[in-house]
Amino acid sequence: MISAVIFDLDGTLVETEELKALSYARAAHELRPGVREEEVTGAFGEVVGRSRQEVAQTLLERFGLEEPARERMAGLGVGTPWQAYVRLRLRHYEALLDDPQVVLDHRYAHNVALLHEVGRLGYPTGLATMSHDEQARRVLSILGLTEEFDVIATRDDVEHGKPDPEIDLLVARELGVPPEECLIFEDSPAGVAAGLAAGMEVIAVTTTLTRRKFRDGALLDRCRVVDDPRELPRVVRRVISEYGRAGTPAATEA
Repeated sequence: MISAVIFDLDGTLVETEELKALSYARAAHELRPGVREEEVTGAFGEVVGRSRQEVAQTLLERFGLEEPARERMAGLGVGTPWQAYVRLRLRHYEALLDDPQVVLDHRYAHNVALLHEVGRLGYPTGLATMSHDEQARRVLSILGLTEEFDVIATRDDVEHGKPDPEIDLLVARELGVPPEECLIFEDSPAGVAAGLAAGMEVIAVTTTLTRRKFRDGALLDRCRVVDDPRELPRVVRRVISEYGRAGTPAATEA
C-alpha cells in the first residue's frame, strides 16, 4: 500500500538543476576562461543528484580546474580546491536566485500540481533534497511550497548523500511510515538509486539533463519513467491502484 509521498526538489519540482549546472559552468569559466560553458553543463548532467563535493571534484578533474582553484583557496577562506570551486559556484547560483522570477519560470507546474493534489487527498508528504538547507528553503519560499510538506530533509540533515538511501529513510521515519509504503518522485539516477535502496516505490520524472541516462540504462522499469510531466498523474494513479492506499483495498484506487 502507499501511505505517504516523498518528493525530490531540484529537477523534480523546479528545474534548479539547470541553474546549478549554469552556476558550475560560470565558475569554471571564471577559473579557466577557455572552458566552454556548454561543455560544463553537459558534464554536470552525468553527476546530477550527487553531493557538492562529488560534482565539484568530477568537474575539477574533467576540465583541469584544480590548479586555478588551488590558487583561489586562501582568498576564499577554504582548504581544498573543490571547496574553492564550490564557493565560486555558489556566488553565481545566489546571483541567479536573487531574481525570484527566474525560479518561478523554472518550476514544473505539473509536478507542483501533483504535490498539491496528494496533499489534498490526505497523504503525508515529505521532501528529500540534496540541496543544503538554506538554498532549499529559499527556493521553497519563492515557490510558496514550504508549508506543503510535513517533513523537510536536506543535505545538512544526513551524513551520506544520494545514491545512499539515508535521507529517504530519514524522511520515512519522520513521517512515521515504513519505507515500503512510500512513493517517491526523483529526476536523477542517483535519486532513483537511493529510493530503490530504501525499499520505496519510485517514479522517475526525467529532465533534459537526466533523460538520456534513463534511456541508456536499466535502473528503473520504463513504465515508471515519465518523460512527459503531463503523463505523471496517470502513472501515479496506476501505481496507487496497483499497491493500494493505506486503509483501502487496492482495487478501489484509480
